[in-house]
Amino acid sequence: MHATFAPSSPADPHSRKGCISHAIAYFEQGGLLRDLRRRIAYQSESDQGELPPALAAYLQDEMGPYLTAMGFSVQMLPNPIDGGGPFLVARRIEDVSLPTVLLYGHGDVVSGAPSSWRAGLDPWRVVVEGERWYGRGTADNKGQHSISLASLQAAINARGGSLGYNVTVLLESGEEAGSPGLLEFCDKHRDLLSADLFIGCDGPRISIDQPTLFLGSRGMVNFTLSLDCREGAFHSGNWGGVLRNPATVLANAIATMINAQGVMLVDGLHAPAISPEIRNAVSNLPIAGGSNDPALDEGWGEPGLTPPERLIAWNTMEVLALASGNGTRPVNAIPPRAVAHCQLRFVVGTQWERLEELIRDHLQLHGFQDVKIKVSMATAATRLDLSNPWVPWCVNSLRLTTSQPIAVMPNLAGSIPNAAFSEVLGLPTLWIPHSYPACGQHGPNEHLLAPIARQGLEMMAGLYWDLGEPGSPW
Repeated sequence: MHATFAPSSPADPHSRKGCISHAIAYFEQGGLLRDLRRRIAYQSESDQGELPPALAAYLQDEMGPYLTAMGFSVQMLPNPIDGGGPFLVARRIEDVSLPTVLLYGHGDVVSGAPSSWRAGLDPWRVVVEGERWYGRGTADNKGQHSISLASLQAAINARGGSLGYNVTVLLESGEEAGSPGLLEFCDKHRDLLSADLFIGCDGPRISIDQPTLFLGSRGMVNFTLSLDCREGAFHSGNWGGVLRNPATVLANAIATMINAQGVMLVDGLHAPAISPEIRNAVSNLPIAGGSNDPALDEGWGEPGLTPPERLIAWNTMEVLALASGNGTRPVNAIPPRAVAHCQLRFVVGTQWERLEELIRDHLQLHGFQDVKIKVSMATAATRLDLSNPWVPWCVNSLRLTTSQPIAVMPNLAGSIPNAAFSEVLGLPTLWIPHSYPACGQHGPNEHLLAPIARQGLEMMAGLYWDLGEPGSPW
């Protein structure tokens, strides 16, 4: 049986509609923009191979006081892995006998790369142009966890300071670097992070105009293929035809792994058969079609599958970068070495832990014994069961607020560190994104779209209100 939520009087500030009105007022009176202007100014890059002071400063100086003012007890905790960024854990305990929701966000961002942004924009300053709020982290993830926490404040206000449940907030500072130490941190602090439900806000919705709920993510393994043939380059006229060219060899090795239509050919790394439940769940999800989205390539990817099935419910292997010789100024010489940086995106049920072994066996079978493989980063795939009672509950809440159909994705096509929460902490995981596919995430001109941010505040305020109502699947 699905939970239902009755609309309440818009005149009552201590009602569901009153809660949503608090969140709307925060947006319309400039609260979100003011908070983001401060938060974007922290140059909290985590993907540069070092820990800039801004990572800890963002958590300690910006988010710590903000959460303290909301009634949380806040503590900064070190990363259990050397070289990993710190964590912030904030707890708001109304009664130890009440259920607890764990909220998550990350204060780090990818490199600002200011020279890549167009004229008039600055990654460390929010610039408003119409409905677009530009700045590094506006979409990923400072804007999104700002929306989530401000909506929680609206629910606290509407309920007169008592939510009827406890809240724990976990903010990390290394998600853009692969979340080093997050799994170990959650394992070490199980008691501190103990909860009954997880809610995160990250990633894009399925399309610009459709509110979205996703229940996990595809996993990811980054790996490098390399071939060193000799020391130094040799003249292609004097030695061509008698010396192996590592670029040619590596290109042919890759061609045995991925064919000319983008289909992966490595035995053991294919996705399991798509179940009827998953096939039905993704059947109506829109893929691309937005004004800034690329056109889909016909005939690319696994044959016999629809675009949503290929993107969400299947495995793909990609070549992210190729290097040999000097690509900007080639010379007439056979290069000494070649390297390819590759990636596997995969769904639950894939033998991803055996990737190195399976690719090595594949390359040896095809005569490429000299090609070396090295795994550099891995994230597990996760997926909450569609039959979990929290799924229809959340869909009903979001639909009541928006009066729109809600896109339910069994898993995000990209990767997030959901395994720390679903596997280590054993929580049902609900992800409600407040960005869209063409937001410029990880690239130049990243932006938050104001209408999506406003709707996000409404949805989260309604959700946090509903968590305190009778009938929640606590």
